[in-house]
Amino acid sequence: MRVKTAVKGLYIASAVCTFPHAISAQVSQQAPAATAPASETPPDIIDDKSFEAQLPQVDEDPNAPLTSIETFMDQSAPAERATELPPVTPTPVDTELAQPLAPLEGFDVVPVTVAADAATDTPSSVRYSVAVEGFENTGLADEFKALSALEDGNGKADTAAMVQARAREDEALALRLLRSAGYYDGTALSSLEQSASADGGPANRALKAVVTVVPGKQYTLGEIVITAQPTTPPNLIRDNLPLKTGDPIETVRVEAAEANVSLTLPQNGYPFVKLGERDIVLDGVTLTGDYTLPVDTGPRSTFRTITTSGKQAFDAEHIGVIARFDQGDLYDSRKVDDLRRALVATSLFSSVSVEPVRTGQIAPDGTEYVDMQVEQDAGPARTLAGDAGYGTGQGFRAEASWTHRNLFPPEGALIGNVIAGTQEQGVSGTFRRSNAGRRDRTVQASIGINRQDYAAYEAFTATVAGSISRVSTPIFQKRWTWSYGFEILASNETTLNLDTGDSKRLTYFIGALPGQLGYDRSDDLLNPTKGFRVNLRISPEASLQGGVSPYARASLDVSGYYPVSDSLVIAGRTRVGTIAGAARDDIAPSRRLYAGGGGSVRGFGFQQLGPKDANNDPIGGRSVNEFALEARYRFGNFGIVPFVDAGQVYEGSTPSFSNIRFGAGIGGRFYTNFGPFRADIAMPLNRQPGESKVAIYIGIGQAF
Repeated sequence: MRVKTAVKGLYIASAVCTFPHAISAQVSQQAPAATAPASETPPDIIDDKSFEAQLPQVDEDPNAPLTSIETFMDQSAPAERATELPPVTPTPVDTELAQPLAPLEGFDVVPVTVAADAATDTPSSVRYSVAVEGFENTGLADEFKALSALEDGNGKADTAAMVQARAREDEALALRLLRSAGYYDGTALSSLEQSASADGGPANRALKAVVTVVPGKQYTLGEIVITAQPTTPPNLIRDNLPLKTGDPIETVRVEAAEANVSLTLPQNGYPFVKLGERDIVLDGVTLTGDYTLPVDTGPRSTFRTITTSGKQAFDAEHIGVIARFDQGDLYDSRKVDDLRRALVATSLFSSVSVEPVRTGQIAPDGTEYVDMQVEQDAGPARTLAGDAGYGTGQGFRAEASWTHRNLFPPEGALIGNVIAGTQEQGVSGTFRRSNAGRRDRTVQASIGINRQDYAAYEAFTATVAGSISRVSTPIFQKRWTWSYGFEILASNETTLNLDTGDSKRLTYFIGALPGQLGYDRSDDLLNPTKGFRVNLRISPEASLQGGVSPYARASLDVSGYYPVSDSLVIAGRTRVGTIAGAARDDIAPSRRLYAGGGGSVRGFGFQQLGPKDANNDPIGGRSVNEFALEARYRFGNFGIVPFVDAGQVYEGSTPSFSNIRFGAGIGGRFYTNFGPFRADIAMPLNRQPGESKVAIYIGIGQAF
């Protein structure tokens, strides 16, 4: 006998039994009963003559009225029939029941007292243990324990009936898990066992719930059949359905394979694919299941136009600038998802959706055109933002900004910025247009006034600058970034005459053409845990102060992140920089190279490394090198970070990697949804006179 069972949605739906031979049933006629003697007529048999004698006579006149029912019954009734029924014997009546009920007010109620152990009167009066048997070789034990109603009760229940109900729930759970793993012949049975309590008293507090599972044999996939329209390429569906004959019929495996089809087909030109209900027919003899999946692929499609509706931040033309597909390109859901993410990254929407819409229009290549419908819901365009920090030698520094991101549509922003600190103050205004003419291109122009008062210099600076760039944002981190632009500065600064030791104020007019190229393979902008980053900056400059002094500033930063475990990341950084083409004294103090501080070499004050004057104040240099190593250990939303930093500034244009200074310390991290809050404390190793014993740095984001 072969038993085939149809499975819908991986659950048994029906059973059909097919027998190798038909079962025929023959009904034989019974032999006639023995004939009674002729002289005897069975008392229960009426002969034809007697039967006809009891029939009413037919009136010869067919139109005569019929005989009444009463007359017919009188004529046909046998003579010996009793004309009267026997008398009814009355049933005796209980005299007590016949008495009237007592009034409700006088009804005396005495509560029933049930003897019970005093300990059972408290909530959770039943304690129980749980034993599960039979899951050992299925790999389902942990999942059963996580979902078990008995385990969820923590061994406590109000009554034994509650424990029994939980056990029945676990029976059903065990069967569901077995079938989800392909054990369709499995069984599960629960029972409660009582054991004597420790004091030999009632056992109502010592129950043991036992769930016994018999998995049976695991079913595997037999024939795999896909019913669908032809695709391009022909095996597109089967190649992306990662199931093969002999695989266990596991729910997770089958659903993941079908999800892969739903994901892959829209990436290859089929935006309207629909998967039907799977059908698995089980064979109880071979322990296999034949799998059938109906797929409605819908038309193979290409992009046509973009349409938009709703509360709009900008029009469909600008959406086309952001999109990475053109009319006639084969539909690819990854490009649609990319467009949706890019629209979200503009920060101009409360919500935005992008969906394909069928047009019924056929393209020259035989595909069907689809339009992309963008539903906009523009959100508030204004933003207030701020950050603050503290560093030894740099003091407190707070920065606040106001931004109108769409004052000049599309994506034309106006930004006002204010810096207030113990040693730095400034104000600036910026115009910025994002996605200017092409995706991810930002055009920016700014003007600002700034004052800086540090041990190395004091400067009043006015700046006009402009740039074109492609940069990362916290929402949309990019692998390649770049920028180029110009800067024009007028800076009045205090500088030191090294020959006389006197300081004086000079005004520098500086023109620069800064450029930057970055490559980012890290996994997060503010809290990277793996990957690396490389960033190169080059800025040809000319300083006008009595004469023209051309020079070039350049620096290279490399950082890497290695995850030792889920909670520990080793991070390292190095930086080298140089200024070539001019003597140090011909370079404005604010444009020289420095090291030391929270974003440089911790353990030292801001800009405190390198050459110093007679007052032990830094004067900057023309080359620099820096190194840092951190062990970032995280536990929950907190973390600790021991670190070692090193670096030095040199007077020459080439770093000599000599006289390296080291700082060491430990930091604390509090992780938030926008990045870690950082507090580091460090001290210089082999401290020299005038250097701080301890340096403290507070900010947002990792040190690098």
